[in-house]
Amino acid sequence: MKTTSSLILLALLIMTLSPELRGQSSPQKQQRETAAGDSLETLDEIIMERITVTGTPERMSRIPGAATYLGSVELQKHNYTDVNRLLRGVSGVYIQEEEGYGLRPNIGIRGTGSERSSKINMMEDGILAAPAPYSAPAAYYFPNIARMSAIEVRKGSSQIKHGPNTTGGALNMISTPIPIETSGVAELSVGERASNRLYGSFGNRTDRFGYLVEATHVGDNGFKELDSGGGTGFSVKDILGKFMVHSSADASLYQRLELKLGYHDETSDETYLGITRDDFEESPYRRYAASQMDEMNTRHTQIMARHFMLLSDQVDVTTTAYRNDFSRAWYKLHQLNANLPEIETGGLHQILSAPELHQTEFNYLLGASSPDNALTVRNNSRDYFAQGIESIVGFKFDAARASNQLEAGVRLHQDQEDRFQENDHYRMESGRMILTTEGTPGTQDNRIGSATALAVFLQDRIEWEDWTVTPGIRFENIWFRNRNYGTVDLDRTGSDLVETEYLVQVFVPGIGISWQAADRLHLFTGVHRGFSPPGPSSSSDTKSESSVNYELGFRYVDSALQTEVVGFYNDYSNLLGSDLAAGGGTGTTARFNAGQAEVYGVELAADLEIAQLLNMSSAHLSIPLNLNYTYTVATFLSSFESDFGPWGSVEVGDRIPFIPEHQFRAGVHLNYRDFSVGVNSIYSPAMRTVAGSGSLERMNSTDSYLLLDLSTSYQVLESVNLFVNVRNLLDRTYIVSDRPSGVRPGLPRTAMAGVRFQM
Repeated sequence: MKTTSSLILLALLIMTLSPELRGQSSPQKQQRETAAGDSLETLDEIIMERITVTGTPERMSRIPGAATYLGSVELQKHNYTDVNRLLRGVSGVYIQEEEGYGLRPNIGIRGTGSERSSKINMMEDGILAAPAPYSAPAAYYFPNIARMSAIEVRKGSSQIKHGPNTTGGALNMISTPIPIETSGVAELSVGERASNRLYGSFGNRTDRFGYLVEATHVGDNGFKELDSGGGTGFSVKDILGKFMVHSSADASLYQRLELKLGYHDETSDETYLGITRDDFEESPYRRYAASQMDEMNTRHTQIMARHFMLLSDQVDVTTTAYRNDFSRAWYKLHQLNANLPEIETGGLHQILSAPELHQTEFNYLLGASSPDNALTVRNNSRDYFAQGIESIVGFKFDAARASNQLEAGVRLHQDQEDRFQENDHYRMESGRMILTTEGTPGTQDNRIGSATALAVFLQDRIEWEDWTVTPGIRFENIWFRNRNYGTVDLDRTGSDLVETEYLVQVFVPGIGISWQAADRLHLFTGVHRGFSPPGPSSSSDTKSESSVNYELGFRYVDSALQTEVVGFYNDYSNLLGSDLAAGGGTGTTARFNAGQAEVYGVELAADLEIAQLLNMSSAHLSIPLNLNYTYTVATFLSSFESDFGPWGSVEVGDRIPFIPEHQFRAGVHLNYRDFSVGVNSIYSPAMRTVAGSGSLERMNSTDSYLLLDLSTSYQVLESVNLFVNVRNLLDRTYIVSDRPSGVRPGLPRTAMAGVRFQM
């Protein structure tokens, strides 16, 4: 495999250096053919085509598939720091909320599992951002939305450029770009419970050099109330720097080198322990005393170097090297110690589902005095890294009256998850937890899972008259390795080593077709293969996730109305389940076969300018209205037994949990001169939390809810903006999840006010 990857990289290098393969006979010819008038803006657009999933927003109408772009204006409307609330405005995206802030979002696209966003391609600036995208894709790290300038979502056949997961779609977050002139931003907002958002950036670009420095802090004291007292909030900090050097825009060989360095840390008093449904009715924001020690601490660093060469008007090469390191220590209540005679069951979900049957155990969770070692708290300590290099070559050429934009790319990637964990034991004494037995690191879990992947893709966008056809193919060659050293060999000498290795190879073809039926109307369709790898900790009989996915839709765009309607059908020959603690599993992260399944539905998105439709528009007035609706049916077509809580014993015809049948979101803004006011509404019906059929059961479903978010802003001066935002304006209380242990609430009403300075 290493030989194969070396040959491919060598071939790309030859292509970038050989004038003949560039369609040129000499550097002099290259210089003549390079457009002297190429502007930096045009070059920026070419780079955006290579590193984003939708390309430039102006070209989205011709994409032969469903796509959404949320730019800086949309992101600033409500100043959301919770990506869940932003993505509610994207059709076909499913959210399973967890702690109310979006710190560790659970995102699925077109029926893929949402647990820790492990079935989608989550990226920042075109680079996979999960801690270990192949070996452990569960996203316990998620980029801070407060520092992003845009978010884009790509679905359908033409997203196979972005792997390894190709079933649902790709989510790419675009960080703040280096400004084209001297620019600075400072923002401060504060609100209830000492909630705060601090942001500052400064940058500039000269003829040959550019830079940006950026710092962000988001925090909150927490809306939940611990029975024993103490914090339930969080603090997230980000520092990022970008540096760029480039040749002049009219150079015979234009080159650009960009370096990005980032640091992120988080401290959050978060837990997996929820409360009973009866207690939720009385005090929805309560937290039991047994979660008082729960805290997550994370550190994330990123480094990325990206080189761009414009070899001619027809050929460009973008090469990116990257390294992400992530460490997390989530210290949280794991179970009660069932080895003690006083404790009949240690499972937290079982206790909270039927507290009347486990009254002694339930009382310990509430704070009643217990024997020594009654409560087990696990230090879920894990270290990750992900690194790689990828190169994308873009070719533009005409053939048979059709224009072609061909992209060929190769990526060599390596990632790893290192678990070295222990359990501590406590007793409860009048509501306070006291350490009675300290664990030894490595005695609970001591293993390393890793993956090395070579991915190659080829995709051509062919435009002929009113037609756009985008065929493509992706090849993934993934080598998985799992090394379990056991809970005795803490020095990892290999004396008790159990090692497994296996290889996964897959071809992922797809094609998308778009037809401009009228000046403003595009019809599109596509079909592609869906794929998701099984991971290193899966059993030997676990297959890759595989499906064939279809879509058919249309897109209408004019100055007053933009709408997209898409029908989709995903036919799974094998659906993978993930044993994640976040979803109610045991936490091994192993994947298992679930057999055949199908997911189908309809997505609707519409943006209307009401003032223009009513002939009221002017330079001072606009009333944009945004609507999104998703209808989904997700069904198991195989029967099986699993230890994964939300699935359990599955029969043919059971619905897949945590995928709502209906989702609706509407937002309207009124902008008049320097004043703006807007309301964003989100409706989600009750969701099934356990596989099954028929009517929903209260004990196995979330709540239905309608939320309203309010935002207002006033441009006091050209450089000063004042704003007020209110989340959950009507202060609704609602259950967002009952996994892994007990029910958990959504965010209560939260008001924040702030000021933004921009130079």
